[in-house]
Amino acid sequence: MESMQLTRVISCKLSTNISRKGCSFRPSRQLGFCHFFRSFQNGKLTVVRSDKTGNGGGFGGLTDGSNSNAVEEEEEEGGGGGGKEDEKEKHGLMLGIDRDDSGSVIGLHLIPPSGDHEVIDSHEDDATDTKDQDEGTEEEKIQTRVTYNIVFVTAEAAPYSKTGGLGDVCGSLPIALASRGHRVMVVSPRYVNGTSADKNFAGAFDVDRRIKIHCFGGEQEIAFFHEYREGVDWVFVDHPSYHRPGNPYGDSHGAFGDNQFRFTLLCHAACEAPLVLPLGGYTYGEKCLFLVNDWHAGLVPVLLSSKYRPFGVYKDARSILVIHNLAHQGVEPAASYKNLGLPSEWYGALEWVFPTWARTHALDTGEAVNVLKGAIVTADRILTVSKGYAWEITTVEGGYGLNELLSSRRSILNGIANGIDVAEWDPSSDEHIAFHYSADDLSGKVQCKTALQQELGLPIRPECPLIGFIGRLDYQKGIDLIRWTTPELMEDNVQFVMLGSGDPLYEDWMRATETTYRDKFRGWVGFNVPISHRITAGCDILLMPSRFEPCGLNQLYAMRYGTVPVVHATGGLRDTVENFNPYAAGDSGEGTGWTFSPLAKESMLEALRTAIITYREHKSAWEGLMRRGMQRDFTWESAAIQYEQVFEWACIDPPYI
Repeated sequence: MESMQLTRVISCKLSTNISRKGCSFRPSRQLGFCHFFRSFQNGKLTVVRSDKTGNGGGFGGLTDGSNSNAVEEEEEEGGGGGGKEDEKEKHGLMLGIDRDDSGSVIGLHLIPPSGDHEVIDSHEDDATDTKDQDEGTEEEKIQTRVTYNIVFVTAEAAPYSKTGGLGDVCGSLPIALASRGHRVMVVSPRYVNGTSADKNFAGAFDVDRRIKIHCFGGEQEIAFFHEYREGVDWVFVDHPSYHRPGNPYGDSHGAFGDNQFRFTLLCHAACEAPLVLPLGGYTYGEKCLFLVNDWHAGLVPVLLSSKYRPFGVYKDARSILVIHNLAHQGVEPAASYKNLGLPSEWYGALEWVFPTWARTHALDTGEAVNVLKGAIVTADRILTVSKGYAWEITTVEGGYGLNELLSSRRSILNGIANGIDVAEWDPSSDEHIAFHYSADDLSGKVQCKTALQQELGLPIRPECPLIGFIGRLDYQKGIDLIRWTTPELMEDNVQFVMLGSGDPLYEDWMRATETTYRDKFRGWVGFNVPISHRITAGCDILLMPSRFEPCGLNQLYAMRYGTVPVVHATGGLRDTVENFNPYAAGDSGEGTGWTFSPLAKESMLEALRTAIITYREHKSAWEGLMRRGMQRDFTWESAAIQYEQVFEWACIDPPYI
């Protein structure tokens, strides 16, 4: 590290705040001041490099920690300069940086010279100086980036456990953040259900650390398992309540009755993990950023505020609530509050009263506890998985009773669209599809289409528009709208493929429709990963008429594969699909698909028919749609950069509570 020295300086104040509590920094070199020196047009300026540096935070600060702002100027002699004798006697002063108690830069000071000196003339070649300055600026941007200790708390994380988008996010985003220099831990339950999925935890080993949690009227002992993979510490909370058949939330009989207990354990364990687990030889410590996902992890910010900060623990930590689906809030009877291991005076943070119309009977007071509400009240920042969904949850229609509370915290509410695994979802190398293609060579796309038609027993017709749907068969996904629209859609010269499972009513409808339209319709009941890849690659159009969609991933996969999405303009669908405009950009067009609104049969049919006509009659415009979608940046790296901005905002202010 080199320290700049100069014989003529002026004092100045820096307003840039580059340090906050709860954040760790990586200063790696002396800040460049070349532009500062160039402002001196009169008098003589000598810059001196020293092999020794001060200890003022790595920037040549005073050894005694004083906040000196003294300025020493060299008297100009006649003729504007002195001889070489003077230069030898007076080598100059070192420029140091003053900081306040929080570590913020507040000014500059001068340090007496020491050590051996190499005198450099300030009147060096301008081009060389500018080049050095540019290189220094670029290096500074990379090496002074803020890094954090990040703790994800989630009910599922792929590939260990997954039922939907939450598992994808918590399985991919931590890896992207770790690749950018952050230390990342993911805390999730260790599910053992007696199936082949148990082998996902084969690489996790018991760290031989037991803790006891006081909740639900007793003492619960939990263990931790750990696997270090792709730069991330994957920590699994082990308890007998996670060892049962079914998915993370329920089985064929419905949701588990003790889910509040199971995820209360997860939250308590997640708060203890950074303090007690010596991962890689040392703990994460108290200066952490907790990313709590949905209601299952919602007690974490409440615990930080009520159980830890009053005793001086986690006083510099921050919590960020990530809402993936507001419809699930973790609501239980009010009497269960005493089981959560929270102080009694914090009941108001979770208190929830159902409106009169939602109560079960006339004597029902409607009192309950709402875990997600407690997280919204106590979190330092709130995120959703798209900008559109961040707005929708503040409305009566999309707020599920929490819209007023979320509106009151609108200033710290943001949305960041999810990314996708571009290695797994890559048409140029996908192992699940028969032919590969790219935005530069689309010839393999039609071959994937004919291969899909052959596999599903449809007539092989490359010129026929092939429409696809992949998703759960339930009310949220707009499957009822597809059901009522299909007879009219089948009157057109199209083919339709559906993949999904869910409501038995719609599963039976898919089977019956396939029987009715043998040459035009295929319905695959269930879910199959290879088939989902082949449908995404082989279809021309992907239909997504979701009533609400916090982010949505299938439309991102579709655009990645050159399949044009037709979606309802809601949530993340509206954010990620740009409506096609054939007259923009000099008639070459812009956009990546079609959005329709309102959610009605007529609107959806109109958007589909417009897409079908464009496919048949405007091939060049269609290829433009395909290529623009394939070239969009939906990587997790892009999402991680946006998350880092929210981390910075979270650290600017003190903890909310």
